[in-house]
Amino acid sequence: MNLQFYSEKLNSLDIFKEFKKENPKAYLCSGFFTIDKEGKDNQKHLDFYVPSTKKMFSFRIDDCIEKIPVEKISKGIPEKIKENTNFNFEEIEQKINVEIENQKIKNKLQKIIISLQALKGKSFLVCTVFVSMLGLLKIHIDLEQNKIILFEKKSIFDMMKRVK
Repeated sequence: MNLQFYSEKLNSLDIFKEFKKENPKAYLCSGFFTIDKEGKDNQKHLDFYVPSTKKMFSFRIDDCIEKIPVEKISKGIPEKIKENTNFNFEEIEQKINVEIENQKIKNKLQKIIISLQALKGKSFLVCTVFVSMLGLLKIHIDLEQNKIILFEKKSIFDMMKRVK
C-alpha cells in the first residue's frame, strides 16, 4: 500500500467530505503510521490543519474511520505536505531492512512507527524502529531524495537514562 491509496480512501468518505466542506482551507500537515511485525497494532492516521481555527484533526483510517481532535504541542503553524507526496510502505520497510543489514545489526525488526512531516518545504519520514533485545533505531528518510539521511541505533536503556 502507499500513501496515495489511503489519501484517496479518505477523500471518498462522507465524514471527510463533510469536514472539507466545513473547512475548505484545511490541508494535510502530517501522518502517523505503524507497521507491527509481531502483533496487530497497525495504524494509519492522516492529520489536517485548519488555518481559520488553528486546530488540527487526525483521521484514523482503519476498519472504523474516526475524526479525532489533536492537541497541538508547538505554537507554530504546521507546514503543508506537498500534494504529490507519496511513498510505498513496503518499500520503506525494505529500505530500512537493507540499512539494518548494511549496519550489521542482527536484531529482528518488531515494529516501525512512521511520522510523515514537512520542514522547509520538504517531506520527510521520521521513523522509530523497535528491534529485538530492546533495541531502538531512529531513522529519517528524505522523500524527495528517497534516501536515509539519519540512522542511529539506541536501546530502551539509553532512553531510560535520560528520564532520570
